[in-house]
Order: sequence, then structure tokens, then C-alpha cells
Amino acid sequence: MNPLAQQLNDTISRESPSIARMLSELGKAIYFPKVGILSQSAEAKQKAKLYNATIGIATEQGKPMHLQVIQDKLSAYDPKDLYEYAPPAGKPELRAIWRDKMLKENPSIAGHQISLPIVTNALTHGLSIVADLFADAGDAVVLPEKNWENYELTFGIRRGAVMVEYPLYDEQGKFNAAGLREALLAQKDKGKAIVVLNFPNNPTGYTPGAEEGRAIVAAIKDAAEAGIHIVVVTDDAYFGLFFEDSLHESLFGQLCGLHERVLPIKVDGATKEDYVWGFRVGFITYGGAPEATLAALEQKTLGIIRATISSGPHPSQTFVLDALKSPLFERQKAEKFAIMKSRANKVKQLLDSGKYGDEWEYYPFNSGYFMCLKLKTVEAEAVRQRLLEAYGVGTIALGSTDLRVAFSCIEEPQLEDLFDRIHKAVLDVKAAGAVQAGK
Repeated sequence: MNPLAQQLNDTISRESPSIARMLSELGKAIYFPKVGILSQSAEAKQKAKLYNATIGIATEQGKPMHLQVIQDKLSAYDPKDLYEYAPPAGKPELRAIWRDKMLKENPSIAGHQISLPIVTNALTHGLSIVADLFADAGDAVVLPEKNWENYELTFGIRRGAVMVEYPLYDEQGKFNAAGLREALLAQKDKGKAIVVLNFPNNPTGYTPGAEEGRAIVAAIKDAAEAGIHIVVVTDDAYFGLFFEDSLHESLFGQLCGLHERVLPIKVDGATKEDYVWGFRVGFITYGGAPEATLAALEQKTLGIIRATISSGPHPSQTFVLDALKSPLFERQKAEKFAIMKSRANKVKQLLDSGKYGDEWEYYPFNSGYFMCLKLKTVEAEAVRQRLLEAYGVGTIALGSTDLRVAFSCIEEPQLEDLFDRIHKAVLDVKAAGAVQAGK
């Protein structure tokens, strides 16, 4: 093993022996080179006042070389904030301002030791870093049965982990903390589990309330006290889009310092919550551990970044940083939030109106981009196909009964027409089935 990797492992073992047991084999082996191109270039940037012939960019007249046809479109920005490589951890000022934003929006983090957020190439990249550092073949990834399909690819296909699912809702339509607890305790023989908490949930648009949040935290603590080492990932992709009386904070804060056998990791970003999907700017933040452990985890994270993408895109980091510093940012974001909330309220009004009879029910939702219908009489895939072929409507079929609808991308005046068309498609499929059964 490389001496730098061993040094990081020794630090984590000394400061946080429980976290050391959570690392995957790759997580143990990875490190960020201290003596290499990047470190030598960083040193040269500080000291090479005459000529800096280190890193592989081209310069011209003291600035990064660039094509004017591109710069003309981006003339509001200095070339040095666009064309140079960003640091592997991301622009320092962006990391600092995102941390300030996170602390402001999540008061429960106050008083807990957390790392400085590290910039990722959006949230999927952050999740893949977690998988690389902590998931080995056969490890359990505990998550509700209504989840984003990419978790299977990221943790299962890439790393060989096993998806352990539990029902998202209990009999009262609330988050099934008892199911989470049972699924976690079932991993006692393994002694390790990775928990994914995604609120607002994709695909259902559900965020638990305060009492449910406390039950989730208690379930994780119970499992840790039973001897299970738990990596808890809060996938906060849709953070801030809370339209009702639910949790308005990430559970990351409550999980920090919960137990020595719990490592909370917050994965979030500007992608969804700031409406810059194509910018691919996300963050990964570690919490609830001594400063030396957090520093070692950052070095291992930088090793993964160096080995995969080297560093994130510089222009989009600059754009997001510029927006976050703008005095117009909060007001403009509030305007978009109001539109999203109004759309969600309109969907509920339509679904509660009785207009669509008894053909479906809907899963509880109160946040985010999506909601899910539970079809009672027909297959979701048949309805999805009918919507495409006869009504020009795209939806997502999940399993045999569930149809995901993204109200985020439908203008409010068009929502009624959307659900009218979904209802017609359901009736069409139902009628066709009746005819087929009668033959």
C-alpha cells in the first residue's frame, strides 16, 4: 500500500476507529498524491514569479489562451475564471460560500464538526464517491423501495453492493422508520450498512415531518448501538423545495455526532435547487468526526476525483459562485420557489377534486419536483404507452402500478389538461382490457 494511503488510514484508525471499519478496500487504498503534477504546480503558482512551466495549459499575454469566438459569449467573466483548471476540490471561494449557505439553511449543523464542502460534478458524482470509498461487494445499501434507479447502478452494478429495500410509507402514509430500523438491524451479522436518505424523495416528492425525522434518527442510532457501522448519505438533491409542514432541513445536522459508529455524508448541489441542471455543480460534505478524520477523508475524496475526472468544470463553478454572491439571488430563487409550490398545490387540488373517480390514488407528497399516482385497475406501463401514442404525454412507469409525474416541468394552467389526458389513457387501457377479457 502506498505510504500516503497508509498514513491516512492510520489517522482515521487513531481518531475514528469505527469510521476506519467503514472504508472499502478502494477507500483504504486511495490517496491524493502529495508529490505530483498538481502539488508541484500549486507550489510553482505561489513561488515561480518569473516562469511557471508546470501545468498543461497554454497562456498568452499573461492570461489563459482562449478562442475569441468563445470569450465573446462569456465576456462578463475574466478568462482566468473560465479556462484554467479548477482545483480538484473546487474553487475555494465557492466551497466557503456553499458552507455558509448550508449552515444558514440548516441550523441543526451548528456546533458540529464538518468538512469544507468539496465540489463534485453534480450529485451522481458525489454518490459515486461515497460508493467508491465505502461500498464493497456484498455490503448492504438500505433504502426505501421507492427510489432513484441510479442508486442501483452506482452502488450495485459499479461496486457490487446489495440493495436492501423497505416500504417507504407506513400504514398511516408516513415515513416507515420502523421498516428502516428493521432493515438496518438485519445487517447485524455484516456489521456494516450504507443508508441512503433522499428528501424530497424521487420519485414520490415526499419529505418527512419533524416527528418522522426524529424516528429516522432514532432508528439509525438503535442500529449503531447494536454494533452496526453505518454510513448515512443524505441525498439532498431537491433541498429547499419544501411546500408544506415537513422538515425544512437536511437530517445531516441531526446525524452529526449521533454515534461513533455513524458517519453522515451530505451530498447536495446547485443542480436542482438553483435550477442549473446542466452546470453539474454539486458538493460532498462529511460530518460528525474529529477534524483529523475529516481532513483524511477529504484527501481520499480528492484521490477519487483525481483518478476519475481530475477536477470539475471551472466555468460552471464560476457561474454558480457569481450567482450566490449576487444581491438578486435570494429574491429570484424565492420567485421560482413560489411557482413550484403553486404547481404542487394545483396538482393536489386536482387530485382531491373527485374529478378522476376511483381509477387511482396518489402517494403522499409535499415537496420537490415529482408526485406518483398508484393506478388501481391497469398496468402503469400500458398507460405510459397509451399516453405517448394517443395523447402526446410522457410519464414514467415504475413497477406495475406507479406512474411518476413531474409537475416541475408543466405550466400551472396546463396541469388540468395533463391529468385529464392521464385519466383518459387509464380509461382507454381499462376498456381495452375489458374487450380482451370478453373475447
